[in-house]
Amino acid sequence: MSDRQIEQDLSLTRKRLPNQRWQIAPPQAEKAQELSLATGLLPLVAQVMINREIATAEDAQAYIEPESLDLPSPLDEFKDLAISVELIKNAIADEEAIAICGDYDADGMTSTALLLRALKHLGANVDYAIPSRMKDGYGINNRIVEEFAENGVGLILTVDNGISAYEPVARAVELGLSVIITDHHDLPEKLPPADAILNPKLLKDTSPYKGLAGVGVAYILAIATAQSLGKLKGLTNPIMELFTLGTIADLAPLVGVNRRWLKRGLRALPNSQLLGIQALIQVAGVDEAQKQLKPDDIGFRLGPRINAVGRIGDPQMVIELLTTDDPGIALERAMQCEQINQKRRQLCEQIEQEAIALVENTPIPWQRDRLLVVVAAGWHHGVIGIVASRLVERYGVPVFIGTYEDHEEAEDQEKEKDTPPSPRMIRGSARSIDEFNVFDALNYCSDLLGKYGGHRAAGGFSFLADNLEQVTQRLSEFAHKCLEVEHLKPLVKIDAQASLGQVNYELYQQIESLQPWGIGNSTPVFWTPNVRVIEQRAIGKTQTHLKLTLQEEGSATQIKALAWRWGEYCPLPEHLDIAYKLKENHWQGNTNIELELVGVKSQVQPSNNISATNKPIKNSNVQKAVFTHSGRIYVCSKTTKELRIRNDRGNVLAVSQGDRTGLLGKSREVAKQVNVTQAPYFQLIKVALEAIKKDNF
Repeated sequence: MSDRQIEQDLSLTRKRLPNQRWQIAPPQAEKAQELSLATGLLPLVAQVMINREIATAEDAQAYIEPESLDLPSPLDEFKDLAISVELIKNAIADEEAIAICGDYDADGMTSTALLLRALKHLGANVDYAIPSRMKDGYGINNRIVEEFAENGVGLILTVDNGISAYEPVARAVELGLSVIITDHHDLPEKLPPADAILNPKLLKDTSPYKGLAGVGVAYILAIATAQSLGKLKGLTNPIMELFTLGTIADLAPLVGVNRRWLKRGLRALPNSQLLGIQALIQVAGVDEAQKQLKPDDIGFRLGPRINAVGRIGDPQMVIELLTTDDPGIALERAMQCEQINQKRRQLCEQIEQEAIALVENTPIPWQRDRLLVVVAAGWHHGVIGIVASRLVERYGVPVFIGTYEDHEEAEDQEKEKDTPPSPRMIRGSARSIDEFNVFDALNYCSDLLGKYGGHRAAGGFSFLADNLEQVTQRLSEFAHKCLEVEHLKPLVKIDAQASLGQVNYELYQQIESLQPWGIGNSTPVFWTPNVRVIEQRAIGKTQTHLKLTLQEEGSATQIKALAWRWGEYCPLPEHLDIAYKLKENHWQGNTNIELELVGVKSQVQPSNNISATNKPIKNSNVQKAVFTHSGRIYVCSKTTKELRIRNDRGNVLAVSQGDRTGLLGKSREVAKQVNVTQAPYFQLIKVALEAIKKDNF
C-alpha cells in the first residue's frame, strides 16, 4: 500500500475524530526559565503564566496571592454607588417597601438571594419578584413594575437585568417609584431613566471591577450599604459565598476582583454558613473534605442544579434554598433542585440528538453560512441555550437555536373573540466562538427581531417565524464579515508541549496552587505528540464517554485518560497527538494524576506495504470503506484481485480473490499466513465486503 493510499485511508478514519483546530502558544523557553528561577515554579508552569501575560516575579506574586494587592474603593469606581447607598438607607429609615427584580439564571437568583439576605440583615422591608421565563421572558417589565406600585413599593432594585429596560423603568418613574439598576450586560444606545445605575460596563477597561457578574455588583452594593450603616458584622461571609456561587455559575471572567474574592469564597464554601449551600453540596456529591472547592465543583455540580430550576422550574425554590435558616427546608429544596436537574439533563440530551439529526439529515448548510441556525417545534426554550453550547463544541461555528413559542391558548382565546390569532414567534438562544460577537450579530439584524440581548459570547432573541429565512441570511452575511473558513472548527488553545514523563503530582500541585482557573483564565492545556493508545473503552450508562490507557512513544510510562462525550469516536486510532488537562483521581484510597483529553490529531504511520502476493498493488480501481466490527474501527479497500483490511492498530489482512489463506501483519517482512475460512477472519471479511458494497453502491 502506497503512502498516498495510506493517507487516503486515514482521511476516512479522520471522520471518526473530533474536527478541531489547535492554537499552540509560542514557546518562550528563556523567559520561562527566568521566571521559573525567580518563583520556584516548574518551567512548564512558568510558560503557562507567560501565556497569560504574567512575565515578572512581581506580577507572578500578585497572581498567586491576589489578596496582597490594594484595590481602589468601589465608591471611586462606580459613580452612582454613593447615590444608591443613600436611596437604600433612606428607604430603610422611612420603612419604605423595597422590591428586588431578579432573573431566572444562576447569576440572577444568587443576586436576588444576596440582596434579600443583606437588606433583611440591615432591617429593610424587602420582597422580590422574578419574571417567568415562559410567560415574561428576560428582565423587568411593565407588569412587574405596576404590581410593585400596587403593593406600595417605593424603591426597586434590579439585579442582573434592567440596563436595556427603558420602557419599564420609565413607567416606574412615572408611577413615582425610585429605581436602582444593578446589571452587567452590554449597554444600549440609550440608558434607562433610573435614579442610579451600577454596571461594570460603564467603568474604564483597566478597572479591576470590569469583569463583575450581576452578583458581583449586588455584592458591592450590599457591602457599601452595610459599611455606611455600620452593620457589616455577620454579613460578609454569607454573601461572599453567594457571590462565589453566582460568579462561577454565570461564567464570569476569573480576573481582577473576581479572582481575588473567589480565592476567599472557594475556601469558605466547604464549611458554608448557609444551610442551602450545605444541602446543595450534599446532594451534588461534592467532596466536603476538600479544603476549598474548585470552580469546576460549582461549574459542573452546584451551578447546573441551580440553573436547572430557573430553566424549567420555579426560581422561588432556589431563593428559598439560599435564604432559609431551616435545615429541613434547605434539604427539601436541594432535593427538588436535584430532581429538576435530572429532568433538565434528559431534555438536553433529547434536544441535542434531535438538533444533530436535523443538521445532518436536512441538511443545514452551516459551513456555507459560517454559522448554524437550527429551529424546531416542541423544544423547551429553557434548555436550548445549553444545547447551543454543545453544538458549538461539535461544529465549531456560532449557533443560533430556536423553537416556536406555544400560542395555542392565545389562539383559542382570539378565536372566541373572532379576531385573528397572534403571529407565530420563534424564541431562541445563541452561543459563539472567539471570533464572533453575538450581540453585534443580533444588532446587525435588529430590524427583523423582536426582543433580543446578550453579550459577545451569548445572547437571546425572538422574531416572527415568517422572518426565519431573512434572519438566517442576515446572520450569515454578518458571519462572512468576521469569520474565515479556517475558523469553522472547534478551537483548542494549548499552553505548551509536555512529555508524559513530566506529568506528575508536583506539576499538578503547582497548577492547582494557581486556582481559580475559569473563564478568561482558563485551565492549562498541554499537548504530547506520538502517543500510543494501549487500551480504550466507552463508559457510562449510554457509552457516552471514553476511558483510555496511553503510552508515549519511546517511553515505558503509561497514564490513564478520560475523554468526556467522546464515546462516538470509539475506537480512536492507535497513534495520536493529544491535548489535555491534568486531573486528580481518587479511587479506593489511592490518588493518581490522569489526563482529561480535550483534543486529538491522527498520526500518519509508515506504509503498510504488504499484499497477499507480496507485490505492490498498481490497480487504481479501488473501492474503499470504513466500518466498525466487534467494537473496533477498520479501513478496507478492494480491487479486482485483492481485499485489504486494516485495523486501528496498523495490522493489515490481505487476501487475494479465491484464496483460502491471507497475509496478516504490519509490513510485508513480518506478515504471517492465516486461514481466512476460519474465525475471526471469515466474519471480518464478510462485514468488510458488505461495507464496501454499501459505501460504493
